[in-house]
Amino acid sequence: MFWRFLVLGCVSFGGPAAHMGYFHREFVERRQWLSEQHFASLLALCQFLPGPGSSQLGFAIGLHRAGLAGAVLAFLGFSLPSLLLMFLLALYGGSLSAGPLAGLVHGLKLLAVVVVADAVWQMSRSHCRQRTAGAIALLAAALLLALEGPWVQYLVLLGGAGLGSLALRAAPSAETPSLATITVASSRLHALPLLLFAALFLLLPLLEGAYPGLALFNAFFQAGSLVFGGGHVVLPLLQHGLAGSLPQDSFLLGYAAAQAVPGPMFSLSAYLGAELSPGAPALGAVVAVAGIFLPGFLLLLGFHSHWTQLASRVRVAAAIRGVNAAVVGLLLAALYQPVFVSAVSSAQDVALLLLGFLLLRVLHLPVPWLVAAFAVAGLLQVAVR
Repeated sequence: MFWRFLVLGCVSFGGPAAHMGYFHREFVERRQWLSEQHFASLLALCQFLPGPGSSQLGFAIGLHRAGLAGAVLAFLGFSLPSLLLMFLLALYGGSLSAGPLAGLVHGLKLLAVVVVADAVWQMSRSHCRQRTAGAIALLAAALLLALEGPWVQYLVLLGGAGLGSLALRAAPSAETPSLATITVASSRLHALPLLLFAALFLLLPLLEGAYPGLALFNAFFQAGSLVFGGGHVVLPLLQHGLAGSLPQDSFLLGYAAAQAVPGPMFSLSAYLGAELSPGAPALGAVVAVAGIFLPGFLLLLGFHSHWTQLASRVRVAAAIRGVNAAVVGLLLAALYQPVFVSAVSSAQDVALLLLGFLLLRVLHLPVPWLVAAFAVAGLLQVAVR
């Protein structure tokens, strides 16, 4: 299990959608570990729950094939290459922000603007097809830009769920597969993971004041608990959760680098954990990685047996649509602050953004190529000044 997923973790570029394609080709078509229907049911479950979708899918495949040990080994194999690369960036990437290589950092920050803008575009097309959903997204973005505070995002997501349950019940769901055709091979609801998730989610914010060592774990656990809609949403959640703890330049450098490595985008946590723990970077990376991945895995273990019955309820399905719309607003607000504000300083920067969006969205240039192109462009900008 570990070696199969390790190979995929070394070559799986392209983000969560591409990762799911790799999994389907390897474990359904080639090895026939799962049937087409079972794979579809696991995929739908991972899209339904908050957390890192592709990592949850790999975890679920390992769980199906070899139990909990198989799930853990599948996660480690798939994530280890990107986690190690991001950890090494934290250890040895400090020199990038000074001297002639400052242009490299600037180019990667501009790339982050392009990637987040593309994520907003794609998610809005999926989750804001109805006027009400679009209104929820715009209202969420306005509130996030106007108000500050660690609980604003939580309240926006709760508000999205409430408005969705009231106003989106009759709207067709384009992003959720037909629940009537999905069956999940499991015998009962596992309550212990859900109880553990609830206890950590509620108690960690109260305990971190008494035990400062929990602050890092809590920041990443809270972010991992609320990531609906894909890995890009972790950017604003972590940016608010770690407000003031890390310079924005360092934060955006890690975010841009996470686009270039294979495997899950949540590998950003290894970089951030090491940066935030200069005295013990390895320990900080492990704590951050555990914090951000654990919520999604606990929810997967808890809901994998009876989730279809829950999601098929009209109010719950509508609330999910409302949350997804609010997530679009959350990402739209992050596109402006901190991503655009800290990266763009000239008309030439805007020109590069437009060109990058053309290459990514229209010409479908692979992201690793874009990383190289923006790195060179940043270096050239500094050289000609």
